[in-house]
Amino acid sequence: YSVDDDEKTLSSLEIIVPRDLADGFINNKRESYKFKFQKIFDQEAKQDVVFDSVAKPVAECVLAGYNGTIFAYGQTGSGKTFTITGGAERYSDRGIIPRTLSYIFDQLQKDSSKVYTTHVSYLEIYNECGYDLLDPRHEASRLEDLPKVTIMEDPDQNIHLKNLSLQQATNEEEALNLLFLGDTNRVIAETPMNQASTRSHCIFTIHISSKEPGSATIRRSKLHLVDLAGSERVAKTGVGGHLLTEAKYINLSLHYLEQVIIALAEKNRSHIPYRNSMMTSVLRDSLGGNCMTTMIATLSIDKRSIDESISTCRFAQRVALIKNEAVLNEEIDPRLVIVQLKKEIQELKDELALVTCKQRTSELSQEELLQLDELIETFLEDNDPDSTLDVGADMRKIKYCFIHVKQLMNHSKISDTKLLSQRTSEEKGTNKEAGEEELKKLKELLQQRDNEINILVNMLKKEKKKAQDALFQLNAASAGPTVLEKSLSINLEESQSPSSCFSLKEAKDFSSSVHRLPLLSRQTGGKMSLGCQEAFEVFKRDHGDNITIENNKELLKQR
Repeated sequence: YSVDDDEKTLSSLEIIVPRDLADGFINNKRESYKFKFQKIFDQEAKQDVVFDSVAKPVAECVLAGYNGTIFAYGQTGSGKTFTITGGAERYSDRGIIPRTLSYIFDQLQKDSSKVYTTHVSYLEIYNECGYDLLDPRHEASRLEDLPKVTIMEDPDQNIHLKNLSLQQATNEEEALNLLFLGDTNRVIAETPMNQASTRSHCIFTIHISSKEPGSATIRRSKLHLVDLAGSERVAKTGVGGHLLTEAKYINLSLHYLEQVIIALAEKNRSHIPYRNSMMTSVLRDSLGGNCMTTMIATLSIDKRSIDESISTCRFAQRVALIKNEAVLNEEIDPRLVIVQLKKEIQELKDELALVTCKQRTSELSQEELLQLDELIETFLEDNDPDSTLDVGADMRKIKYCFIHVKQLMNHSKISDTKLLSQRTSEEKGTNKEAGEEELKKLKELLQQRDNEINILVNMLKKEKKKAQDALFQLNAASAGPTVLEKSLSINLEESQSPSSCFSLKEAKDFSSSVHRLPLLSRQTGGKMSLGCQEAFEVFKRDHGDNITIENNKELLKQR
């Protein structure tokens, strides 16, 4: 490999992979891979140089109120933990986290114009489960028995971590103690690639809030320092059992991280798969959000790891395509706003009392209320359209007048409603009485009609009986057709049933059709009522067979 570190342009890294020539085969494998980065640190680079170039600009932005993230990515054994946390042998081997803590607290002590508060949290993501590295129960409990850190999301899609403690650190010593406590609780295992390989992703977060004395504006910022677990090819390392399970989870989470990076680098991409893993959910702001993010790619320049190094460089260049929009995190402290508003109200009251030469209280006195009531009553009773209600430039009196007029209006509406309901009930009572009287008259009329019908039915029954007697006498005197007599007697018997009126008519029709009605009229004519007699005469005169009936009568008389 070769490094071309030019200050004017971007630094470039070239990796040359010689072809392994094999007899009898054509090998067109690519030999040279060239990548450009903002800065490249060779193997001899010191930790302070890395901090000054990478972490210091981000820390300055965090102190100014912006969010920041620094994360190290690379294969296992390439130096991520050494870069982020540092080595334990020499003081000069301190990594980015302790140097950033020292720099931040030095700056906070120098700046006396603001009041700063700092908090620290340390999250470990092991096998896709979150744990609090600053939990004091780590020493006495197994990892499986500790409470898991869970992700919660508010309606504004802000991520909140449950069961993750925020420890206040007032100085550098307290913050470093918390860092060392978390480092001792990390999951470390020996692998073929590294004697002390970190088997989990760790996120060390520094929360800073600043406020100027007397100001209601608070600036809140956070700095994520992320040490990712190293990717490894199981086929190369040959691990098994518990290490294999850890490697699968590590590679899966890094795969999801790469998916998010690819999605963010693509234009017109509607969905970003942040929720695929816990790490991408926690680092949502850092990846394509409100944050200034710096990535450190660590390479292992070794013949066995050359493919992984090239893959890491490609991943780093995809990360460089992402554009974040960092904004200043300012918010208003509601408690300070309340205090300021109360102070402003009191000052305005003092000014008002000075202008009006009257000390106003929050409520009107009883005398003022009575005076206002009289003014309102006079105003309402005055029929002059040009009359005005003058209560002065006092909002308390104006509000009271409006409330009083509203109450009077509501009262008049209620009284009108009651009066209307009373009238309605009276009208309903009157209508009810009239209806009852009409119903009574109709019932009496109905009863009268029933009586008349009963009288008519009785009269019809008597007439039928007389007609029946006359027919029987006629049957005894003349030997008429027996069938005719039987049918006529059956009809007369049916006419004595409850449906008498219709049966009697049928009997009359039947008798007229067999030319016996003239005889019936002759036998019963002297005893029929006047109305029935007149109707019978009209019927006889208008009948179509009247001539035939008269001829038959003459013939019967001769016989």
